[in-house]
Amino acid sequence: VGERSPGTGRAYRDRLDQQVIPAIGALRLREVTVSTVDHVIKTTRERHGVSVAKLTRTVMSGMFGLAVRHDAMVSNPVRDAAPIRVGRKVGSHLELAEVWDLRARLAEDQKAIDWDLVDFVDMMLASGLRIGETSAITWPAVDLDTGTVEVRGTVIRIPGAGLTIKWKPKSAAGYRMIELPSWAIGMLKRRHKERNGNEWEAVFTSPGGFLRDPSNTQADLRQVFRAAGYPHITSHTFRRTVATLMDRAGLTARAAADQLGHAQVSMTTDHYYGRRVASTGAAWVLEAVDQSQSGDTE
Repeated sequence: VGERSPGTGRAYRDRLDQQVIPAIGALRLREVTVSTVDHVIKTTRERHGVSVAKLTRTVMSGMFGLAVRHDAMVSNPVRDAAPIRVGRKVGSHLELAEVWDLRARLAEDQKAIDWDLVDFVDMMLASGLRIGETSAITWPAVDLDTGTVEVRGTVIRIPGAGLTIKWKPKSAAGYRMIELPSWAIGMLKRRHKERNGNEWEAVFTSPGGFLRDPSNTQADLRQVFRAAGYPHITSHTFRRTVATLMDRAGLTARAAADQLGHAQVSMTTDHYYGRRVASTGAAWVLEAVDQSQSGDTE
């Protein structure tokens, strides 16, 4: 997979094994047509959703692109397949009252306590970090005096090798220094005093003292969120909540993008900002539509 991360390579391999080979593995290259590819993509979307369909399309495009470069095919059939269209929709976020309620409920939930998810959730709410990034926070990256944390990597699982910290965030914009609110600094100071050493110097480990598996942690979070009465939220809800609160406070989209580690501001505004009242000035202009307000008389 070249320069791609092990996680990306695994995702491509999964799509090849689970979608591409079962659908067209028995065909010769000359038998693969645009309609064949189109059918695979549409079927994958119907059964597994948009994200899996997009990855499947990417894998097939790479395969047939290689075939074209070696003169085994005249053209890449994926290029002429119908695009995967999906309407853009800003995901949900939590209002402040909901954040307070959720934190209070988790603090009283024994599973959340036993699985060490109370502080973990607080860290995501205080920073907007992804699960893998939060799992990869190490004590050398935390400055309790200045109240900052440096995002240096993310936890990934490598087949055959297990969990490791990939010292390279999702993108170049992923390298960032984040200021934390005072309540999060207080939580980290407490954990620093109570910490048990581990070979990675990780701040948040699994209950067994190992690196946190992002997938397992996501599953555990779903359980405690459901028990707390919030079955609809995920860890990404916290990222959207952070972005929305920053927006409402008048902070720039660039600042929110830097906080979340987005290279493109458009990613932040299109997918992470909640909708707010649009103060466009139209209401004042459109007062003229109501003739009764004009003061004219016959």
